[in-house]
Amino acid sequence: MAQATASVAGAPVSARAAGPSPLLALWSGPHGGVPAFDKVKVADFKPALEAAMAEKMAEINAIANNPAAPTFENTLAAMERSGQTLARVSTIYDIWSSALNDATFSAIETEMAPKLAAFNDQITQNPALFQRIQAVYQQQLKTKAKLPNEAYRLTEVRYKEFVQAGAKLAGPAKARVSAINQELAGLFTKFSQNVLADEGDDVLVLKTEQDLGGLPASLVDAAKTTAGTRKIAAAGVITNTRSSIDPFLTYSDQRELREKAWRMFTNRGDNGGPHDNNAVITQILQLRAERAKLLGYPTHAHLRLDNTMAKTPEAAMQLMEQVWKPAVAREHEEVADMLALAKKEGAPANFTFEPWDYRYYAEKVRKARYDLDQNEVKQYLQLDKMREGMFWMAGELFNFSFVPVTDVPVYHPDVRVWQVNDKTTGQQVGLWYFDPYARPGKTSGAWMNAYRNQQRIDGKNVTTIVSNNSNFVKGKPGEPVLISWTDATTLFHEFGHALHGLSSNVTYPTLSGTNVANDYAEFPSQLLENWLATPEVLNRFALHYQTGQPIPQALVDRIKKASSFNEGFGTTEAVSSALIDMKLHLAGSQKIDPDKFERETLAGLGMPHELVMRHRTPQFTHVFSGDGYSAGYYSYLWSVVLAADAFSAFTEAGGPYDKAVAARLRKYVFTVGNTVDPAAGYRAFRGRDPKIDALMKQRGFPLPAAQATPGKASAGKVQSKAAPQATGKRK
Repeated sequence: MAQATASVAGAPVSARAAGPSPLLALWSGPHGGVPAFDKVKVADFKPALEAAMAEKMAEINAIANNPAAPTFENTLAAMERSGQTLARVSTIYDIWSSALNDATFSAIETEMAPKLAAFNDQITQNPALFQRIQAVYQQQLKTKAKLPNEAYRLTEVRYKEFVQAGAKLAGPAKARVSAINQELAGLFTKFSQNVLADEGDDVLVLKTEQDLGGLPASLVDAAKTTAGTRKIAAAGVITNTRSSIDPFLTYSDQRELREKAWRMFTNRGDNGGPHDNNAVITQILQLRAERAKLLGYPTHAHLRLDNTMAKTPEAAMQLMEQVWKPAVAREHEEVADMLALAKKEGAPANFTFEPWDYRYYAEKVRKARYDLDQNEVKQYLQLDKMREGMFWMAGELFNFSFVPVTDVPVYHPDVRVWQVNDKTTGQQVGLWYFDPYARPGKTSGAWMNAYRNQQRIDGKNVTTIVSNNSNFVKGKPGEPVLISWTDATTLFHEFGHALHGLSSNVTYPTLSGTNVANDYAEFPSQLLENWLATPEVLNRFALHYQTGQPIPQALVDRIKKASSFNEGFGTTEAVSSALIDMKLHLAGSQKIDPDKFERETLAGLGMPHELVMRHRTPQFTHVFSGDGYSAGYYSYLWSVVLAADAFSAFTEAGGPYDKAVAARLRKYVFTVGNTVDPAAGYRAFRGRDPKIDALMKQRGFPLPAAQATPGKASAGKVQSKAAPQATGKRK
């Protein structure tokens, strides 16, 4: 996921003289300036945020109170130039929140979250400022031909942003929306801190060597290393993050320990006590429903989807329902196969298949049916080599080269940095930071950040700074980190977000890079997953960690043959999360008991008892640590339809590295940011609206009789919006 904060190399004089805090200083040094991570002190965050907010408010007030008639240049463009100091401070603040969050920082975050929300409301609810924006918007509706397309798009995006924030409301309603936003900001922070606490505090201790039974050597090494790092006298320790739990559930032959690991992970935020999130969720849902009503929408879901490709919750639900039934049907087939294998291996006649058995027996069936052992595949997937493979792929498709640099400070010793250049001109297009490893205080999962958005306002080209962040577990010092096929796919996914940001070629930061509707933002990243399996990547970079030999073609063939294996499980766990998210936010103002709602809704959907949602409600940070993906988790499915259809454009042409198709992809998707309507951009690339056929074929599902087509939502013209700036693109 990406935090799209914009900053430029220059800043008002007041920022330069604001005080000694390095957080307030211009980003200096090479590459157009870089964050001074080596000078950051947690104690500086609060005063720096307060000083930067004061500076931006003065700039906004100057725009709002300008006696000159409102124009695009003195209103919308002026807003783009404002708040540069705050953008820089917020970028570093958000990095500490997601990557270095400890008790000291958490206390500051708890205090500042409502203040930041109130500050944003002061801007979006400023009547004088909105009157100027509205005046320019109305002028452009009449004289659109006189304005550049990008200027019109920026005005449209800003106008709708302010309307959805309550700019048109009367005084009392406007004040209530602001109060709700402040309360929500505090609850979002509390929710994410509760999940982080359970992830950091809870571990599975493997007491004896027997407890390591079935685990591959790489996972044994990681568990032993973690035990040493945490100073726990044991054979090994499994941390409470997906990167540790999923492989443990896949390989451990200790069923009781698998159950403990599964319960520990799926009960994050749902254990009672001070870190329980159920009451927090209830409050968030109530406040969101109230805010939506005040803003004139039936539900929060209708509010959130108004400016997306899907446009309406009904369109999103239609797509999910088309995929849900065939996914569940396939899941039942998968369970039958696994149950048969379990009994063949000696399971008792009354053996009941449980969720902590799924990954374990799925791997056994995969090996039996396709002669494919994921642990065998893992021997060829070295993290560093996969990174090099991504770089090579980016060179072929995007004409980028990656050069390691050591002349910039980093916020943790694990972080490495590369300069990204255009291969033809040698011109720098940005920097790429990579933070690959799990650690206490770091949010689990994988995501992309934008530290600085590409822009060329006032004719000055400002290059972007992006990062990818993962939670791989370190093994023995000096030995390569081996990752699973799923983890490698996620690596390519997040790199797709980074390439989206690096490819950006727009004028205004608000429209730059990944600042697009969520159900379109995930499209480039979902698409890039397809290149992992190409022979060009595998033959060069999938090298055995001991022999250096490339992955055998026979093994690649088995991977391809098994590509749709277990898609019932994968699709069901993801779509169930999306359906719960949407149904929670379509429930309106009714008071929700999250555990009960989740349980009863899943039962009504026919959720198989042998698996759990990919993100259970009490730990669903996509949805409850901010508004960004709320009523929007469907966007992953929506985007993967686009991605499957788009990859077909390559396979129908000269193959995955077809130059002409890649050029169209860059021109109409990756470079344009939010300067064009995403549906129009996709049509320009593909020559038509997307179809669901390619996705259903990829997953081995039958085609539905009726199709919901992303790009032709059922409620009229498709539109898009700028993504909220505090939202990350997260898998």
